[in-house]
Amino acid sequence: MITFPCQCGNKLFFGSTHCVRCQNRVRMCPLCRQITSAGKTDGPWACGNPSCAVELRACKNYLKHSFCNRGVVQAGNELCNYCQLNRVLPDLTVTGNLKKWRKLERAKHRVLYDLEGLGFPLHGQNPELYFEFKSGATSHAHGCVSVDLAEADSVHREKIRVKFREPHRTLVGHLRHELGHYYWEVVVASNCLEDFRKAFGDERQPRYSVAKDAYYASDTNEHWQQEFVSEYATMHPWEDFAETFGTFLDIVALLNTTQHFGWSQFDPHDFKSMLTAYQRVGVAANEMNRDMGMLDLVPEVFTPPVARKLEFIDRLRRG
Repeated sequence: MITFPCQCGNKLFFGSTHCVRCQNRVRMCPLCRQITSAGKTDGPWACGNPSCAVELRACKNYLKHSFCNRGVVQAGNELCNYCQLNRVLPDLTVTGNLKKWRKLERAKHRVLYDLEGLGFPLHGQNPELYFEFKSGATSHAHGCVSVDLAEADSVHREKIRVKFREPHRTLVGHLRHELGHYYWEVVVASNCLEDFRKAFGDERQPRYSVAKDAYYASDTNEHWQQEFVSEYATMHPWEDFAETFGTFLDIVALLNTTQHFGWSQFDPHDFKSMLTAYQRVGVAANEMNRDMGMLDLVPEVFTPPVARKLEFIDRLRRG
């Protein structure tokens, strides 16, 4: 993620609610997508971007829970347009749930910001997008993205990652994957289904329930990397699409960050240029992580079949 300048010359980060140097309050403008600072009041103030200057009010989740920095511009709304997408929230009377919810919201805001930047719609679709953060399965169904509250516990999440032999298991990863299912429903199914089937296979054969049972009953497919971005993607074309969609969002997020800091150069209008840059960044990042005894940042192998699927996602965002 990119950083933004404070009035005092310090850097503001995506999740900043105040500047650590001058202590000014910080808000993100949903119109110009800039993070700016202005004074120490929680009341309304103008976006600090001179070409925007729209009035921004604090989101209720900042005023009440001290974590959302996104400004509210719509009259009559107490919540920002990202927090408005929540339908079910954790029981905040339970010890630890507020901390877990904050982690989920920070991940959600980061993913939604990138989706907006790519041109994927967040509002006005059929079905409408909304989120549920509660105990239960992590899933998508008819616009509802659900994330199991337990996934915000890093110890629990790591146990599940090891159990299922996953290279990563993160909150942003869950959200990117489940949003892939959502955009399949609202974009792919009604606009480019035949092209999807050519790239990923026919989602009707086998049926999803049959494919799911077969996947969990079978042994590891040792050759999955030849055609898939992850082992889980081998289950069914829907999961292949969601895993590939999530990986595409990984690529965009990491490249935006590395370009911002001067670590990579690429043509954002040429996916092959993007993928080449991502692979170069991945090699260096993986070695740095190994130097610190950490998991590889970029575990994927981008074979020609995988690259073609990623190009399909790239064409989606271009309309």
